Amino acid sequence: MKTLVIAVHPTMSQSRINKAWKERMQKEESVTVHDLYAAYPDFQIDIEQEQKLVQDHDRIVFQFPLYWYSTPALLKQWQDAVLTYGWAYGSEGNKLHGKELLLAISTGGPEEAYQRDGYNYYSISELIKPLQAMANLTGMKFLKPFLFQGVMGISDEQIEHGAEEYVAHALNASMEPIGK
Repeated sequence: MKTLVIAVHPTMSQSRINKAWKERMQKEESVTVHDLYAAYPDFQIDIEQEQKLVQDHDRIVFQFPLYWYSTPALLKQWQDAVLTYGWAYGSEGNKLHGKELLLAISTGGPEEAYQRDGYNYYSISELIKPLQAMANLTGMKFLKPFLFQGVMGISDEQIEHGAEEYVAHALNASMEPIGK
């Protein structure tokens, strides 16, 4: 199985978590790591190149920190530009059918902050519904997300351990899709 990791962090070099994840994932032979902010600092996305990259892989991983309860801006821009009618969806849009989508998300706040009775009032599963809906519309299998929460003040050892857990989760070929 060929895996494409679309790593999306506007300041990747300053990120302890996403940078560690990206560097660890780059060591895997069956994985292509694609840093969107490095590729498109001007937000001018090469649609054909991105579509080819996606088509060449079986599992697509969106790796990002949760920003204002959503993805970083460039990932949304990527969705708007790349997932075109007639290619990704619509009567002729079947290029993503059967591919898998996995989210790898880091949050500053701890897990308990992302509950109905928590500080943020909403669970992660509620906040990522638009991405699950995107997977459903495009015929992708939505896999169980990888979450690394409460990243503020964690040790280098915890980051390293988290990176290993991320790789193990993302490359587990036997994961069952989450229902529609």
